[in-house]
Amino acid sequence: MTIHAAYQELTQQLLSLYENGESAAIADLVIEHLTSTNKNERLLRKEKMLSLEQENQLHNYTQQLLEKKPVQYVLQEAWFADMKFTVNESVLIPRTETEELVKLIFDDYKKNIHSTEEFSILDIGTGSGCIPVALKKKIPNAAITAIDISESAISIAQKNTVTNDVNINFIEVDFLDEYNWQSLEKYNYIVSNPPYIAQAESAEMEYHVLKYEPHLALFVADKDPLVFYRKIATFGITHLKKEGAIFVEINQALGQETIDLFASFGYQCILKKDMQGKDRMIVAKIIL
Repeated sequence: MTIHAAYQELTQQLLSLYENGESAAIADLVIEHLTSTNKNERLLRKEKMLSLEQENQLHNYTQQLLEKKPVQYVLQEAWFADMKFTVNESVLIPRTETEELVKLIFDDYKKNIHSTEEFSILDIGTGSGCIPVALKKKIPNAAITAIDISESAISIAQKNTVTNDVNINFIEVDFLDEYNWQSLEKYNYIVSNPPYIAQAESAEMEYHVLKYEPHLALFVADKDPLVFYRKIATFGITHLKKEGAIFVEINQALGQETIDLFASFGYQCILKKDMQGKDRMIVAKIIL
């Protein structure tokens, strides 16, 4: 089978699950991964034959994709901020909305930070490590610590620091247990994309998210959907350096409620929308 025939066949098979554009995009990712060639190279070499090993791997990928497994998990890689990250089902697939959070943090840093002294950042619930890795690339002098309750997530995040040639301090810790806070220092920025989806919202979610992405990183109890934000606000009172800031991604349905929560702790907040116009991020600062 030629490269071009493989691409066409996979695209056609995926049409049973996805629209034409998405089917073609997924097929592109698979063939690129399989052949280590970009789209332009494949156009020039479209009659090149796949090896038997490549054909077998393509069959394996296709079977997984037809079970609605996200292509990122099938290939065990995802792109974030123009960098390649290893992912598996122990971590969330990095989203473009989270790239906007990274940009928001970097823009604040450029605008407000003028010191050349070491700058410290804590990422709470790091998952794949996409946020701290992207921030370290943008702010090389930053000392970044990233925490997660999941040992397997920490393992994936550590691999991604090696792949992307950055140094991050990882700690496996249950952030909701305040006893563990004594092992953490004070930081200029506290960053988090925590679990924020109430269990009741799962009925409206897409099948592939519910089946394959880690529920530990997605869901919180219906009775307390803002639990992580309450803990982060509390933590920030004692663990933010002077003129520090908290940056969090939020549940778009609970924007005002999340603002009110941070305000109740004395923070001045700004609610930011994402590129789709949805309430997506909050910047919280304590002005002394």
